[in-house]
Amino acid sequence: MIHTLISTALEQSKIIENQLFKPVFYNLTSKNDEENFVKLLNNSSGIVVIDEIQSQLEELIKLRNPKLKLTPTEYQQKITEHLNGLGTNQYGIWIYYPWLNKVVHLLDEAEFIEVRTNRNQYKITPEEEDILATKTIGVIGLSVGKAIALTIAMERICGELIIADFDVIELSNLNRIQTGVQNFGLKKTIIVAREIAEIDPFLKVTCLHEGLTEKNMNKFFFPNDKKMDLCIEVCDGLSTKIFARQKAKEFGIPVVMDTNDNGMIDIERFDLDPKRPIFHGLIDHLDVSNIENAITNEEKLPFVASIIGIETISPRLKTSFAEVGKSITSWPQLASSVALGGGITCDVSRKILLNQLIISGRFFVNIDKIIKNN
Repeated sequence: MIHTLISTALEQSKIIENQLFKPVFYNLTSKNDEENFVKLLNNSSGIVVIDEIQSQLEELIKLRNPKLKLTPTEYQQKITEHLNGLGTNQYGIWIYYPWLNKVVHLLDEAEFIEVRTNRNQYKITPEEEDILATKTIGVIGLSVGKAIALTIAMERICGELIIADFDVIELSNLNRIQTGVQNFGLKKTIIVAREIAEIDPFLKVTCLHEGLTEKNMNKFFFPNDKKMDLCIEVCDGLSTKIFARQKAKEFGIPVVMDTNDNGMIDIERFDLDPKRPIFHGLIDHLDVSNIENAITNEEKLPFVASIIGIETISPRLKTSFAEVGKSITSWPQLASSVALGGGITCDVSRKILLNQLIISGRFFVNIDKIIKNN
């Protein structure tokens, strides 16, 4: 009996859980949208409606009048003026999240972004926000890449994100990837896209569920037939790391990589220096054509050692490398390092996109050297 119930529930849940990551928008000033919205509410069992438009309007009024100390009555007067005869139900956008079975009432796109990013000012100026809104960032690999993509989304340093990863969430991921056990078996791309949509449904996200490949290369680097502005490569696959840089160099796209150890960050400005060797020339002595055939840890080690620099990695990571294939299956990553990498990479990316950082190189934000016993 229980087995049958579980099997039925799994089949039903797969319809929602496997693919859906884009919310549905309803503008109730449109007759068609209003009719579809009514159908949604009538036909969706257990749907949850969240309507906090009043508080959002109050916050909008407050942020536009920072010098005023308004009473509740004055707030309502200004809100009424702002609505200009429109009812609150018709104002803004209703967003339906199918994977949550929830409807949320939000300000329209421009006002939503205005309020959501208000606390960025003036660390990011309005003029800089306008520039960043035109930018497209690609992220390859969604372990540390998840922290990076979500930080980018929260800070809103682009208008579009292209995220690429073929993998799914497993139990051992939860030491460093911020997600829940309910997401086991889901594509990492789906999870990241959903979380971004829940933070900012107006930020465009494109998912490449198979990772970066020869077949989808143009879709990644040239979304909407326009060259992306920045590639962030943080995947585990050696061949993908090399392939991504070869193409970024060919197309003149800058690359940023966080290595999740010693706060190491790499910047490769192929847009400013088209002849720059990939990985700063660290693998020039190796035959990269053999990378596809590197299967064992022994075959991969020369590439890994050259890319990350054995002499600059932390002692504990160096010790861990000797245990790969013996007591552990892969090199370790910690949640604290992933979170740090998300912040550093977002900060560096913003400065590159605003032409405030025009250098290439390898840099370290090494906590062990910055904060230590005397």
